[in-house]
Amino acid sequence: MNYASLVKAINSATTHLQGRAAMAVNQALVVRNWLVGAYLVEFEQHGKERAKYGERLLETLANDLAARGQKGLNTTLLKLCRQFFAIYPQIRPTASDGLPSDLQLPPSRPPASAKSGAGISPTLSDEFKIRGIQPPDLPTPLSPGKLLHLSWSRIVELLAVEDPWKRAFYENECLAGNWSVRQPRRQIGSLLYERTGLSTNKRAVIERARKQEPQETITDLIRDPYVLEFTGLAERPEYLESDLECALLDHLQAFLLELGDGFCFEARQKRITVGPKHDYIDLVFYHRRLRCNVLVDLKIRAFQHGDAGQMNFYLNWWKAHGMEQGDLPPVGIILCSDREHVEVEFATAGLNNQLFVSRYLVALPSAEKLRAFLEADRDRIENLMPHTPATKKRASRKKRP
Repeated sequence: MNYASLVKAINSATTHLQGRAAMAVNQALVVRNWLVGAYLVEFEQHGKERAKYGERLLETLANDLAARGQKGLNTTLLKLCRQFFAIYPQIRPTASDGLPSDLQLPPSRPPASAKSGAGISPTLSDEFKIRGIQPPDLPTPLSPGKLLHLSWSRIVELLAVEDPWKRAFYENECLAGNWSVRQPRRQIGSLLYERTGLSTNKRAVIERARKQEPQETITDLIRDPYVLEFTGLAERPEYLESDLECALLDHLQAFLLELGDGFCFEARQKRITVGPKHDYIDLVFYHRRLRCNVLVDLKIRAFQHGDAGQMNFYLNWWKAHGMEQGDLPPVGIILCSDREHVEVEFATAGLNNQLFVSRYLVALPSAEKLRAFLEADRDRIENLMPHTPATKKRASRKKRP
């Protein structure tokens, strides 16, 4: 074996075994979530204390689990687990095999209602027949073994599909096409099942859909937020940032802390999850003088109108979930830097304008100061980057008043 073969062999073995490890973790996560759903349904239907908690059961349970160090089991995930148990009863044998002897699985019972998704209701297929359209070949729902090859993130997307035949179609396509997490959402939203049924060349429609986005990789699975949360590993900002963005955020973080105006660093790439969608706030600070959080979002491109809407979404989420007693409402700073100019926008999510101007603006760094810093810093960073040609210097950057 020569040196090149040695490097290749070690790299191949590592990649292969990393894949097996990531898949094993994901399968454990999927089984855990099914079991959570099973225990929830058992408690709600037959637990003696269910009336004591009532509608606040999930919220109370999420808080108690968080107090025990269990991350990610919020009310949204608990609802998804309950739905997962109802829709995929075929996982029961697999879940039972993985349990220790002292942990019992609730007995199998028929679903409480067809609305839960457990029943077969081929409404869409009947509609195809009524209209004289040849539907896609009715697929067989995945076996437990094959279902466990899907990441939990992709299963979450499938749970949103109510029609069982339609859901089975997307299950099989997820597996056959090794779809990335974004692909199920895209294809379900673009009505791939219906388009396939209407097409005379069904194979061509399917093949085109499979090529629209890159396939899921082992790296995608390892970095999946649900997997990282389940294993207790922290999400690293490097997973989400380019080299330029990483350097700019490093320097911006240090710049704000060095202003001496009360900024205290709290988080980088703070994840917020609503339903199946994950969003990330680039930087989160707490401002001691203002007694509020300051959320910072950096874009390596020109400002777009949707950026303000996204920041206001972050602020509203923070007001609902991130504020402590005595805090004032959070404020957002949007920084957009392309090769032409830097845009600085403040977002308040409905905060009283007079209060914002009289109290917040006097304590926060001015737009001019932030713009000047980011302009100079991006030039300096790009000049130091080996892959950035000197001709890309922005000497002709447009200065904004």
